[in-house]
Amino acid sequence: MNVRRNVRFATAATLAILVGACSSAPVSGSKATAVGTSAPEAAVAGDIPDSQAFVGYASSDGYSIKVPEGWARLTDGAATVFTDKFKTIRIETIPAPTAPTVDSVKTDLAPVAASSKGYAAGKITAVSRKAGPVITATYTQDSAPNAVTSKVIRLDVERYVFWKAGKAAAVTLSSAAGSDNVDPWMIVTDGFSWT
Repeated sequence: MNVRRNVRFATAATLAILVGACSSAPVSGSKATAVGTSAPEAAVAGDIPDSQAFVGYASSDGYSIKVPEGWARLTDGAATVFTDKFKTIRIETIPAPTAPTVDSVKTDLAPVAASSKGYAAGKITAVSRKAGPVITATYTQDSAPNAVTSKVIRLDVERYVFWKAGKAAAVTLSSAAGSDNVDPWMIVTDGFSWT
């Protein structure tokens, strides 16, 4: 399975973002490493348990972020992916001369919409996190088939686009549709900072 999507830089003012389909299957050609120890299984497959511990991850790309302890870490090209079953956190940084806007993120989601099976747009809004202003987009899509079971599930996806001094970081969070991950996703996105 390949979760890569093509990047297109329309203009210098347009922020391009990579988003991969999120699934529990390993990323083709990726390197996996363990991150801490596993947390107890949640009652609902897509829910991250309340008892989940979070650990810091510092990237050589100039950011740090809090991620759930025990999730596998994969490298997919320029992206770093943390995953546990159908729950995924994908982080990628790219050059971006200007800060993202609601309109630029909407434009950048067009290739994702065209290439993602079952894509349904949600909202795109400006919000605040500890690292500062961020543009967030929500949508749903079908997962890639699981490599072992071929199972496909519906995913709720949240994408947060952070920006500082000519660099953007797209933090894409996904889990099974209907999962209650508001608090864990807040820990992750509030745990993002530029280094």
